[in-house]
Amino acid sequence: MNPQKRSEIFSRLRADNPKPTTELNYQTPFELLIAVILSAQSTDVGVNKATGPLFQKANTPAAILALGLTGLKKYIKTIGLFNNKAKNIIETCRILVEHHGGEVPDDREALEALPGVGRKTANVVLNTAFGHPTIAVDTHIFRVSNRTGLAKGKTPLEVEKQLLRRVPTEFKQDAHHWLILHGRYTCIARKPRCGSCRIEDLCAFKDKTKE
Repeated sequence: MNPQKRSEIFSRLRADNPKPTTELNYQTPFELLIAVILSAQSTDVGVNKATGPLFQKANTPAAILALGLTGLKKYIKTIGLFNNKAKNIIETCRILVEHHGGEVPDDREALEALPGVGRKTANVVLNTAFGHPTIAVDTHIFRVSNRTGLAKGKTPLEVEKQLLRRVPTEFKQDAHHWLILHGRYTCIARKPRCGSCRIEDLCAFKDKTKE
């Protein structure tokens, strides 16, 4: 795919959604961090149902530590892998209180040192909470990038590196959200909705579907 097509793809996505953002509900970097940790192998809708009551009760590292492991589990028990996620969140909160003054660090290395926080989660927090031009490659972005020809790769990291090189600078800040939303609602896994796709004519996918 040539640079002109890539630029046109993002121009159209921006025209349709000038200010994209995450579908996770949050008010602070800490709330976003917890929501993203919980979102692994879970839906944003399911996470929001759990974090609504949780954040009303406890939305700081100290407050969640005060809930304790058992108390936290009561709020997130509807979420997949909640036992392990609860342990990671409690330990993450302890580290934030003891080493970061209760604040979420605006730093990749410090974020990835937190339990339950890998590269993808760190990228989401850096991009959405702190405005870094990072691109977190989840299953949606991985699929859309490979399928359209925007960035081909066998691993999420390969795709991320390709996107960081190929996405025009003016679009890089919001590319993460545009691609996720496109993959979630249009370029879906089993049968992409090519007939209603705004970038169908720019896409390299050969087996286009009709609606």
